[in-house]
Amino acid sequence: MESDEVQADLVSSLDPDFLPANPLPLSAHRRSQESQSDQKQTDPFQFGSRFLSEYDNVFEFNAWDHVETDDTYKEYAELQYAKQREAPVSDFDKHRFNSDPVKWWNNFYKNNTANFFKDRKWLQQEFPILTQITSASAPPTTVLEVGAGAGNTAFPILKQNQNKFFKIHACDFSKRAVEVIRENEAYDHGQHIQADVWDVAGQALPPGLAEGTVDVVLMIFIFSALSPSQWRQSVSNIYKVLKPGGEVLFRDYGRGDLAQVRFKKGRYLDENFYIRGDGTRVYFFEKDELVKIWAGTGAGSPGDEQVIGTGFRVIDLGVDRRLLVNRAKQLKMYRCWMQGRFRKPAEN
Repeated sequence: MESDEVQADLVSSLDPDFLPANPLPLSAHRRSQESQSDQKQTDPFQFGSRFLSEYDNVFEFNAWDHVETDDTYKEYAELQYAKQREAPVSDFDKHRFNSDPVKWWNNFYKNNTANFFKDRKWLQQEFPILTQITSASAPPTTVLEVGAGAGNTAFPILKQNQNKFFKIHACDFSKRAVEVIRENEAYDHGQHIQADVWDVAGQALPPGLAEGTVDVVLMIFIFSALSPSQWRQSVSNIYKVLKPGGEVLFRDYGRGDLAQVRFKKGRYLDENFYIRGDGTRVYFFEKDELVKIWAGTGAGSPGDEQVIGTGFRVIDLGVDRRLLVNRAKQLKMYRCWMQGRFRKPAEN
């Protein structure tokens, strides 16, 4: 479940009408290509090290890290949210999209092959545990990927794997997405990768997995595809399937991301929750909201403060804010993603 993730790469296609006028100072000054701040960042959860200063030409590079939105953009975003609320999805369409979400994801994967997506080669940098568990000296390891899509997370991990006893269960509730994975030439029919249809918000555990058998769960741009009413059951299922001490590796959309701000009328389902043009849903998270969901309280509909009964420990939770620019069209685009590590407490 990842259709809107590709918008991060489609910077040249964004309409300038969606963007405020240049709010950041420009300068004729050009920094040295060898500047220390331009070096590749290797520390996880640091999200890059190209910092934008008042002396920099914002259009010198395609992207800047750790750029907070300014007052101009914030005001523009709030105006957009107000317009979205004034023209929500009709009750008829709300029922149509919420009653059978798998239909829209199946259509999505029928229309978009595996080549539509980019492989997520950055995952092992942001989540070093993936390097550890795929090393030749690693113990037997079971990974569950939720919302595996076309396999653009699973297959790059397998390509780097040297652990003879490593296996990833790549699950998606779209039958067509699972078919795409199984059709991949790298699919080994269950030796190191097994693809199955599974709904993380359903009542059953994934095929072939029992309670307490998974070491790591991958959730990369999938939680946002769920309705808030599905959060509690989903978190409960993940908690059940993990071993004590097991971890969830999480990345998803943050509130204020350009993808949220640029939604027009007829796309607003609920606060921070939208329907895309292809019929798939997307939610944009706040940091504090994710803490409540995964730490054990508030993992349900907004305003619902019931405790799940089991709570994860939040090991890391960061906000990745980036400014992407289209230098040819002189456009600036603010992106915002949430990235976290949540651990099931070890048994005493």
